[in-house]
Amino acid sequence: MEAPAHTGRLDELLHEVRRQMSRGTGADPRAVLDWLGRQIDAGVALVGSAGAVETATARFPRQILPSLGPTLARLAGGQMAAAVTESGAFQVRLEALGARVPRPVLVVAGASAPTRDAASLVSHAGSVIALLDRAQDADTTFRGYQHKARQLRFAVFSALLAGDITLARRMTTGAVPALLDAERLRVYLLHCPPEDRDRLAQAYQDGSGYHGTGLMVHCPAFEEHLICLVADDDADDADADDDADDDADDDADKADDTDGTAADPRTAHGQGMVLRRLVRENPHYALGISSPYPLGATAEAYGQAVHALAAAHHTPERTAAYLGRTPLLPLLPRTDADAWARALLRPLATTPRATLDITRLAVTFPRSAVARLLDISRNTVSHHLRRVETALGLDLGEVRTRAALDLAFGLTGGQPEGGFGAADGRPVPTLDELLSTGPAHAWAREFLGPLRDTRGRDLHTTLRAWIDANTDAQRTARHLGVSRNTVRARLRAAEHLLSRDLLTTGSGIHDLVHALHISGLNQEV
Repeated sequence: MEAPAHTGRLDELLHEVRRQMSRGTGADPRAVLDWLGRQIDAGVALVGSAGAVETATARFPRQILPSLGPTLARLAGGQMAAAVTESGAFQVRLEALGARVPRPVLVVAGASAPTRDAASLVSHAGSVIALLDRAQDADTTFRGYQHKARQLRFAVFSALLAGDITLARRMTTGAVPALLDAERLRVYLLHCPPEDRDRLAQAYQDGSGYHGTGLMVHCPAFEEHLICLVADDDADDADADDDADDDADDDADKADDTDGTAADPRTAHGQGMVLRRLVRENPHYALGISSPYPLGATAEAYGQAVHALAAAHHTPERTAAYLGRTPLLPLLPRTDADAWARALLRPLATTPRATLDITRLAVTFPRSAVARLLDISRNTVSHHLRRVETALGLDLGEVRTRAALDLAFGLTGGQPEGGFGAADGRPVPTLDELLSTGPAHAWAREFLGPLRDTRGRDLHTTLRAWIDANTDAQRTARHLGVSRNTVRARLRAAEHLLSRDLLTTGSGIHDLVHALHISGLNQEV
């Protein structure tokens, strides 16, 4: 079993090691076994710690393994490092790999005993396989860590969405992210290819698994969304307006001729600059930015970022900050609005909290998105919603029903404790009566104002027809006598003008429903 003279044969082995380490798809010992078999003219196998062949060259005589059982057991158990024996017509050399028991064993079988040079090559190959295996273990551990870090970041985000800062701190005991020490934050919602999210989150991740004073969170409902929470305690000075940010971004780009890393991604202002730069450099990216909010109002900031992202898709810069408009809810007469909301939601007084939480999400997001968000099946979501539909006697498949229910949840905070109590004997106002007030009328005029020009009147007609068709674009197209693509193009244009998301999450549809409802009650709007 004399090895052929070849001065550069180890170079080929090292080349294989470099190839496997660079491709990032996991270690493959088969290529090393094939190399060794060619070098020493023998059959080679890697026997796993459980005693089964993991991989082998074509020439390896598997029939010899039963007779090698006791020796393999001693090698795997750490009682021996190497052994030479015979099995039938074959001369066999065995070497245990690594230090962790039970150990895999490299088995070489040939017609003659290996020379000293061949035995040295066997040891080299075994060391390489052991190193590749350790690298594979390290890579698996790293991926597991990244997955757990991603899960924890999402858990923190979920707690902040619920307004529970204490819970967010408790679940991060020992490594509380700097974000939770901030008083305010902004939400930057980055639209990017799904495969880029891991790369970006890892590129700007610190040693604690967070992102300096911020968090990058994978949105489980929409694969193109990376949710970036950024501390904004200096909002009055840093990132206070888009022009100042753009100037700062330009300065940062000039300071760095390579990759724009002059902006420190560990700081709040630096994170905003980095995200804006990513959008400028990648034509498939877009960015929506919320106003600064207290940590306990993260849900409101996220909602703003969603609307801003919808508008950003229609701007040349593909970046948009939320255009602040007064929401409808605080403009309604508080006492009458509370009475209406409690009357509507009273049948849910004994509904489980989980059902209420799922319903609050499902009135805004598609059911499939809710299922991904909560890591449950779509059938489970539908089961909870059927329970609510039965209790209320309503069809949650109707967009106007969902808008009314969302308004009621917003007025009561969605809390079953004390929120859905018995009526006090006063007449319960209707939704029409709530929306007929002067402040609601003024809100609707402002909301629909961008649609007032000649082109906008087509959008106004399309939007009303779309809501009347229960947001079915095909039915809307048939009613208007246009194509479905035309309807969707008009909806995208309306998103830009209204600064509301209508097509991705649909979170802006409820405002549209209420504005059009008020418009119908007040024909002069």
